[in-house]
Formats: sequence, C-alpha cells, structure tokens
Amino acid sequence: MIVCGDDALAHRLAGELHEVYGEQVTLLVPVRPDAPRTPAARTGRALALFGRVTAAVIRTTGTPGTAAPHGPGADGEPAGALHVVESAEADDRALTDAGVERAAALALVHEDDETNIRAALTARRLNPRLRLVIRLYNRKLGQHLETLLDQAAAVAEPGLDPEELDAATTVLSDVDTAAPGLAAAAVAGTSKVVQAGGLLLHAVERLPAPGAAPDPGRCTLALLSATTGDPAGCEGSERSGDAGPRLLPDDRTVAAATGRAAVTLEAVTAAGPPPAAARIAASALPVASLFSRRLRWSLAGAAAAVLALALASTVTTGDHPLHAAYLTLLDIFAIGDPAVGESTSRQVLQILAGFVGLLLLPVIVAALIEGLGTFRTATALRRPPRGLSGHVVLLGLGKVGTRVLARLRRLDIPVVCVESDPEARGIAVARRLRVPTVIGDVAEEGVLEAARIDRAHALLALTSVDITNLEAALSARAVSPELRVVLRLYDDDFATAVFRTLRTAHPAALTRSRSVSHLAAPAFAGAMLGRQVLGAVPVERRVLLFAAVDVADHPLLDGLTVGEAFHPGKWRVIALDGVAVRPGTGRDWRLDPDRVLKPEDRVVVAATRRGLAELLGRRGRPAASPDPRPPVNPARTGRG
Repeated sequence: MIVCGDDALAHRLAGELHEVYGEQVTLLVPVRPDAPRTPAARTGRALALFGRVTAAVIRTTGTPGTAAPHGPGADGEPAGALHVVESAEADDRALTDAGVERAAALALVHEDDETNIRAALTARRLNPRLRLVIRLYNRKLGQHLETLLDQAAAVAEPGLDPEELDAATTVLSDVDTAAPGLAAAAVAGTSKVVQAGGLLLHAVERLPAPGAAPDPGRCTLALLSATTGDPAGCEGSERSGDAGPRLLPDDRTVAAATGRAAVTLEAVTAAGPPPAAARIAASALPVASLFSRRLRWSLAGAAAAVLALALASTVTTGDHPLHAAYLTLLDIFAIGDPAVGESTSRQVLQILAGFVGLLLLPVIVAALIEGLGTFRTATALRRPPRGLSGHVVLLGLGKVGTRVLARLRRLDIPVVCVESDPEARGIAVARRLRVPTVIGDVAEEGVLEAARIDRAHALLALTSVDITNLEAALSARAVSPELRVVLRLYDDDFATAVFRTLRTAHPAALTRSRSVSHLAAPAFAGAMLGRQVLGAVPVERRVLLFAAVDVADHPLLDGLTVGEAFHPGKWRVIALDGVAVRPGTGRDWRLDPDRVLKPEDRVVVAATRRGLAELLGRRGRPAASPDPRPPVNPARTGRG
C-alpha cells in the first residue's frame, strides 16, 4: 500500500496500516527538488513527523538499503515493512518508483485538493485495478470524482466482471471525520449518524441517572471514560487503562458501569435523499428582517387609523365602506380634493385624516429605514449580544472550524466565532448562519472578552497553530478558571502532554485535547482495505469503525449466531446490510441474538481497529516471499 503526503495524517496513516493491519507500506514524501536529501536537514514540524517514521523504519528494516522482510519480526512487530520514498511531486516516475503497478491501494492525503486529484488521475491510468482513497475537502467535487475514477477503471477492464474488479475510489475528508469528535468534546450528549450504504446508523451519547447503569436493552457501542465528568480524569486514549473508554463492551460490563455515560445505537433506518429545501433556505436572503417589530407596529397603527376614519365616514355620511376607506387614504396622504361644499362631518373627517397622515408619515419612513438597515446588517457579520451566556466560543474558521461550526448550529447550540483573518474560509458560513463573529487576533487584549468568554460554556480552539490554541486556552482560563476547554493540537503526544498540564494547573475545570489526524487516520486506513469499511465514530480519543462484510468470506462469522459472533472489545454484528426499518412502521431493527448467520448474509459490524484487522485476516499472516520489485533509486529514497 502507498501513502502520499507529508503531514500528520499521512504519517499516522502509514503507521496505522503497518502496525495495526500488518501491511507493507510505502510512504511517498514530497520534497522540493533543491532540498537536501538527508532527513537531518528538515526542521520544525517536518522533522518531528519524519522522526516518527524513521523510528518505524528502524524497527522494521535491518540495515540501510536492505529490503525488510514481510513476515513477523523477532521483536513481535506485525508483518510487512515500511519504506520512505522522496519525490518533488507524485508524478508518473514517483508513483512508478513507489510500485504503483503492483500496489493494492493508494492513499492521497495532501492538504491541497488539486494535488490529490492530479495524482489520482495519474495513478488510475497506471493501474486501473488500484484502490484509491483520496482526501478532499470539497464534498460535492468528491462525489463526482468517485464516479469518474470508477468509470475509468471499468473502461480500462472492459472484459472483467465488475464484481471481480477490486478497483474502487473512496473520497474522504479528515475534517468531516474529526468534526463530530471535536463537537462532542465541547457539548455532551451530541448525536452521531453514520451512513452505511442505504442505511443510517443513529448513535447518541447518553448519561444514565446517578448510580444507575446504561440501559442494557440498547445496543451499547461504547462506554465513555469513568472519569468523563472528573476534570482530573484520564485523557480518553488507548493508554487510559480501565478508566478510559471501553469499546464494544459486553452486557456484564455495561451493567457494572454505574453512572458511566455510554454511546448507544438507537436505530438503523433507511437513508433517504438529502433535503434540498433546507439547503436553499439556509442560503436565502433574510427577507423577514425587512419587517422589524417597530415597522410591524407602525403598519398596524396606520391600518387602525384608516379603519377608524373609514368607519366614522360611513356612519356620518352613509357612504359605502370601501369608498369611505378610499377617500380616507387619499386624505391621509394629502392627495384628495378639498371637501369644499360637502357636509360638515366630511370636512372634519378630512382634517382629522390629514392630521393623522402628518403623524404617521415620519413614523413609517423611520421604520422603513430601520428595516433596510436591519436587512443590510443581516448579510454582514453580527456582534455578540450583550446578554449572551452559556454559548461555545469557537476559535478558528478554517477547514476544521467551519465544519464544526456547521455541526454545532445543526444541534442548535449557540456559538460565537473568533477569527483573525477576515477572508477566512468560514467567514461566509458564519455570515450565512448569522453567527456572531469577532474579527481579531486572540493574542490581542479584549478579543476573547468581546466574545463574552466570561459567560461561555466552552472554548473550542481549532486553529492550525498549536501555540495559538494553547495561548487562547490559557488566556480564557485566566478570565474564567472553570471554563470547559477543547484544544485541537497537531501532534497526539503533544496533545496528551498539554491535557495533563492544563488538568494539573486547573483541577476544577474540564480540559480535552484532540488531534485531527488521530481521529481521521483509522477511517482512511479502513477505506484502504476496501469499500466494506463504511465509516467511523470518534469515542473520545478512540475510534469505532463500521464495516459491511460477507459472512461467507469470514469464518469467524459463518455458522455462528449473532450472540456467538460478538467478541467484546473487538467486533459486534449490529444489522443486516440492506435491511433497514422505515420510521413509523413499528418494527424493531435489532437482530435476534439466536439468529444464525448464513453464508449468503451480508452484515454490518461495529469493530475496533485491531478487531477489524483480526476479522479481515490482516494480522498474523505467514511470511511471504521477498519483495520482487527492483531496489529503489538511492538518490530518491530517504531512510532513517
């Protein structure tokens, strides 16, 4: 398998494939043509990333320039090897040197969408059978690209059965994968929805009553950390021990977890088309803002005055009500003929109507001007209201911040955004959603105060700069010591260190740290194994995967009942693929534990990363023959 990229996601993905699934991985690292060839010349962030990959290479290779064996090593490392290849860009030559013609899968995880698209088109031409996993932020473009590349693979292999063609294209976004976990870290009880082909898997975080266990009748996907509400608790990673999150617990473990929050699978329903009306309404102009409260009262007053004068004219002169109202309107707007020679009552009513018109005209004009001003400001950024409280302060409106903002607003959670760049990606989204936004550098005095940080419920620091996020957290804690803080940090080890430090410094406040690459890498790794991996759900700092598998191809499922096929902490059968329950039908989506899984069944399973690797037979494989490919050009290869 080949991974192209040079950021945290690329390096973590390569490590995930190698260490968890035992795959032979080539990491294609882009460098400038004039850059030094030795890794020691790298500085800053790239040096730290390359150091981790170098450590993996040292563990899996014997001496420099010697291909690593494919079988399990003496130190207990999984099968496979990890190679690093450097190239200025992922062109034909670089992909050929990386062995794309013989590769099973290729992941393109550059931060630039255009770079990934160019490389995907090149790779599909070089190997039509290659499974592609592409990182794209533009979701609409990704849907079209999936169809285009899959069609290109089918055209390149015209005589092959589509069922036998393993080539597939999966477009993922690390931002979309990590956004639910970031939002859930700031707001407890958020729902999670995973689309599994034609199914929608609805999961939700629930906190039981004090001293009670989670509902045993539900399908429990995970137990959250035993110290979820304890500021001094664990960080929620795999290193948290028994106090950390427990994925796919059995009924006995759930029953013993009194007072512990759980992620439960609520329902499996059919996936319908996305509501187009909601998207149109979200982008429509705020026409309703033209009719402000004062304007509505002014119009109501004018209508009441016209009605009263018209009624008085009808009573005194005997005129028809409609004609009387017509004459009254002419008199109010001073465009009617003087009532010379008419009855005294008509003349008095005309004078009163003119006087009412003099009073109402400036009021109506002022209300119209105010309505136009409100309409104009509705299309601009709003300022945080003075009395706002209990909201979430979102720092950073880049790729991650924009998606998290949209998710928080779908949950009807009040948000105030802080962004230093007025041309940032998420500014237009905040303007359309009418979210209060403060433009300014968080390091400047008064920026967080303008976001009403002293009355906020939580701070989400999601910029791409770790120091900025850390500085914002420290500044916010100085204003509100008990504020809930969620930090997006580049490196997962650094995130753990920051979490422990802030927890020690502020033991009375909740602190959470998250790494986007750590949350997204399992989903990308699962997609490289095939289209059977449907999605991922973040559980604190761990990830739960959903996959659709054929029972006939997996001896660990074939012939067993649903209850017998359940391996706590590894995998659990939760539904039949393609069998969903329509809302309102009264049917139960849950499978009978005594139902025997037949070879013709295709089931949806929830699995941990290592559980999925074991279920798919990706670990403990026998040693293979040495790598038949020719040695890589030393001038284009960097090794630790």
